[in-house]
Amino acid sequence: MHALDWIVLVTTLAAIVGYGVFKTRRKGAGELLSGSKDVSLWTIGLGIMATQASAITFLSTPGQAYAEDMGFIQFYFGLPLAVILVSIFFVPAYRKMSAVTAYQFLEQRFDRKTRLFTAALFLMSRGLAAGITIFAPAIVLSAALGVSLNLMIVIIGLIVVFYTVSGGSAAVAVTQKWQMLTILGGMGIAAYLLVDKIPVSFPQAYDIAGRMGKLNIINTSLDPGTRYTLWSGLAGGLFLSLSYLGTDQSQVQRYLGAENQSTSRFGLLFNGVFKVPMQFSILAIGVLLFVFYQFTQPPIFFNESEVKRAPVEIQATLDQLENRHTDVFEAKREALFQGDWEAVDAHKEQLVQLRETYMATLEANVPNFQRKDTDYVFITFVLNFLPKGLVGLLLAVIISAAMSSTAGEVSALATTTYVDYYQVFRGEAQHPKRVIRSLTLLWGIAAISVALAAPLYENLIQLVNVLGSLFYGTILGIFLVALFMKHIGGKSIFIAGIVGQFVVFLVHYLNTVDVISLGFLWYNVIGSAVVVCIANILHFGLKQQELSS
Repeated sequence: MHALDWIVLVTTLAAIVGYGVFKTRRKGAGELLSGSKDVSLWTIGLGIMATQASAITFLSTPGQAYAEDMGFIQFYFGLPLAVILVSIFFVPAYRKMSAVTAYQFLEQRFDRKTRLFTAALFLMSRGLAAGITIFAPAIVLSAALGVSLNLMIVIIGLIVVFYTVSGGSAAVAVTQKWQMLTILGGMGIAAYLLVDKIPVSFPQAYDIAGRMGKLNIINTSLDPGTRYTLWSGLAGGLFLSLSYLGTDQSQVQRYLGAENQSTSRFGLLFNGVFKVPMQFSILAIGVLLFVFYQFTQPPIFFNESEVKRAPVEIQATLDQLENRHTDVFEAKREALFQGDWEAVDAHKEQLVQLRETYMATLEANVPNFQRKDTDYVFITFVLNFLPKGLVGLLLAVIISAAMSSTAGEVSALATTTYVDYYQVFRGEAQHPKRVIRSLTLLWGIAAISVALAAPLYENLIQLVNVLGSLFYGTILGIFLVALFMKHIGGKSIFIAGIVGQFVVFLVHYLNTVDVISLGFLWYNVIGSAVVVCIANILHFGLKQQELSS
């Protein structure tokens, strides 16, 4: 990487972190927990989006469209309705009792054990996710820059911990606006340069993408094993978004930090309006990458760090496969310019077979070889084809996204631990700022530790969503009963929550051992449905028992 790129990268990150520390240097304990109440409408809206838009979004999503198609957008189809429902029902309930965390509401509605149980589910799920949001960009950046993976994890983690410990939720809120603007600007530049570098017109580029199956958006399949469909997006995506926006403290903290209910709702509705178009645009960048690599030869395998681990004795074989890949690619490109789609398809099949042979050769000779390389597609383009200076800016975008989402998660974890556990068992701390900062530091270290131990996965954005789906259904079911089923008490909902979580874990296990085939988005529906049903059964069972006695 050129010296100018390092200057741009370091300057951008230092400016964002420095701004956050400076703006929040004199904040009190309350602002460390829930943020300043004088933030603008746009800060709330951009903050909610930034907490969701991790580095995984900008690294993994383009690769998803490059390797498959745009069907991943169906994952977000339930989001707009979820935003409306959270604005109507969840926000007033929280603000009525001046809640700092979502789980305080559960003690008022049910009892303390339900509050503690639900907060524990959040801490487990978000604690793991915080580690993954550090691990995801670190693994890609370490491979791209030739830096040790563990060193990159520690660097990103320590940057996050520094300003989050300093300013808590307030620092997260004021920095996320600038992080999000940096992210959007950087991705816009990347899209413009992609269009400029494709040697055909924009309509022709999307005609090529359509002919090669990359513009498929809607899948109406009723097969529950299909990962992304219209139905899983509308149902499972709705339940996942409801739980994430309505019960996940990393999101709740952003809009409860607003001055009033109207500002909270604006922030949510802002997210509902712009989130889906943003994700669509990022997938569209992946499609443009695909078209770009139809005219500019891509690596036969995008993760160069894995190729470098290959032993010398197989290098001749790999070179032969790469040379053959070059010849077939040139023939396919010529057929593409001529519009000979029969030849294009034939050459495409040859390229797929050569790539598979190449990976099989590596897999047979490289210990613990990682076959999945879609997360490296976008970063490869950034490093190889962007002008000097812009490479540093795009890397700053990726690291900013990691900082933004991880900081929001670590801050929310510390807030929940302090409000829902420390204050419950020990009361108000004598030096609350010191305790809050200590908890933030501990959760930051925990997130770094999870990242250091994190496993690789076929696609990092899917890993985060699978983790969320394992817990969100149960949590949402508890909140749905709290808001809409006033007749059900604490004993019934507590048992129902435990049963619901057990069922989701069981379904996931059966899914992983291929006993059943089910898209992970349905976990959210199953968890919620089991909690609601069991709670009602237990309630009426207890009621009948009381009547009979």
